[in-house]
Parts: sequence; structure tokens; C-alpha cells
Amino acid sequence: MKRRLLACAASGVAAALVAAVANRRLVQSQTNVREFRSTGSKSRWLRTNHAGASVTLAEGPIAVVALLVGAGVDRLLDTSGQRSLPVVVASVGSGVVGAYDDLYGATQAKGFRGHLRALRSGELTSGAIKILGVGLSAAVAAALVQCSRPGCAKTACHALDVVIDTGLIAATANLANLLDLRPGRAAKAIVLLGSGLVGFGAAPAVGAAVGSLPTDLAAKSMLGDCGANALGAAVGTAAAQALPRRFRLLAFVAVAALNLVSERVSFTAVIERTPLLREFDQLGRPAPAPSSSTVPSA
Repeated sequence: MKRRLLACAASGVAAALVAAVANRRLVQSQTNVREFRSTGSKSRWLRTNHAGASVTLAEGPIAVVALLVGAGVDRLLDTSGQRSLPVVVASVGSGVVGAYDDLYGATQAKGFRGHLRALRSGELTSGAIKILGVGLSAAVAAALVQCSRPGCAKTACHALDVVIDTGLIAATANLANLLDLRPGRAAKAIVLLGSGLVGFGAAPAVGAAVGSLPTDLAAKSMLGDCGANALGAAVGTAAAQALPRRFRLLAFVAVAALNLVSERVSFTAVIERTPLLREFDQLGRPAPAPSSSTVPSA
């Protein structure tokens, strides 16, 4: 038990350090951002956020690398544990297809239903590729979790567990991505959801999210589909490894419901209308600069 706790703690710290140092150096360089502003030539790794500022998407790949470092530390310090492999499979698979959507994605089709409509009409969107990739990596991770899970020996039980776990991992990956609309929001959600699961493989994801927060909250970088999908998939996999079937089923239903609700309801609008959520959402962000109209005249 002590070795496991040490491994989890060390993996989270390692992931946080890698993410924090890499993001800080990335933002300090700012070469690409200055070039974008001066020449107007836009890099694929740059996006304009909700406030009109240019931010880098490289935070996402950095988060994936930080998670991998943390998972490696976890495995090195606790060779008896099998929790790292499913997390790595789910995270890397989701991160790769998320990065593809970040770099080459089109915005014509939006939402799960939009991508399915496009697919039915014969158009394979980058979003559909991401859905398939996240689902496939979630299924492989769920199968790996099932291999190490004691319980019912019946084939039907194994199949049910794999289906529930696949849905939970994929839905959590997508939910994290849906939250990545304001600085720090998705990373905070990962920390909040993953903190109770650090002993089941979530420590590297939590560490990577913590290390990403300083530059993310400062609106200098963002997780993008790559980072949000990867960290969300990691937390979903940890939940699949930690919870008994009935609670995994309840978690899947809750997360899937939030995904469906997002097709019609703006999470940002709900957060802005709810004082507690609004305070938590704004926690750590720099205070907005006062407008010229509010500055008293001399």
C-alpha cells in the first residue's frame, strides 16, 4: 500500500512538473504568437479564444507527454500495478485523434449529431474521425481493465462491463472537451473529477492538469481537443478501474446525459447564471482590465 501511494504521488508530481515547465517555456518564447500578430500568417497551432486573444494549442500535446511521464513513473515505482496501461491507451488514442481535429478539423458540422448527419450523407468529417478514434481507444482500454478485474466469470458479465466502461471512458473524454471553452475550465474539471481517483490511475492526469493551469488560466495556452480528450479519457479510465458496476453505470448515465444536454444547452450560460459555478469557473483568472469608460477623469 505504501509503495502504491508513493507511486501515485510521484507520478502526479512528475506530470505536473513536466506540464508546468514545458508550458512556461512555450509561452515565454512566444515567437509564433508574435509572428502571427505581425504578419497575419496563422499557425495551425494557434487559435483565437473567446476574448479574441491568440493562444497556442501546444498545451494539449504537452499534457499528453506529461501524462505519459507520470504513468511511466507510476509503473517504475509500483511494478505490481496494472493501472497505468489502460490509462495510457485511452489517453494516447484520444489525444492523437484530438490533435488531428485541432490541426485539420473543419467547423461545418458541429456536435455529435452534426457529425453523424454528415457521415450519413457520405462526408467523413474530422469530428467523426475523432468520435471513432476515441471510441476505439476507449474500447481497448475497457478490455484491458476487464482483464485485471475479478468478478463474474460469465461471458455476458464481461461483455456488459466492457460496454459500460467503453461508454464511460469515451463520454468523459468528450465531456472534458466540451468544457474547454474558457481559460482553465477543462483543467479544473479534470482536477476536481480525478482527485478522488488518483490511486486508480488518475494521478498523472491530475498532475498534468495542475501543471497546465497557470498558462491556461492566463489565456496564453489551451488544452484543445488533444489535451482535453486525453485527460478526460484518463479520468474515465480511472473511474472504470475504481468503481463497482452499479456506480460505473450511474456515472456513465450521468456523463452521457451531460453530453446530450450540451447539444441544446450552453454550459457557459448555465455557469454564468449559477453563482457557485461562476465563482469556481473564474477562480485563478486575472481580473479583467477596466474599460476606458469606467476610468475616472482627472
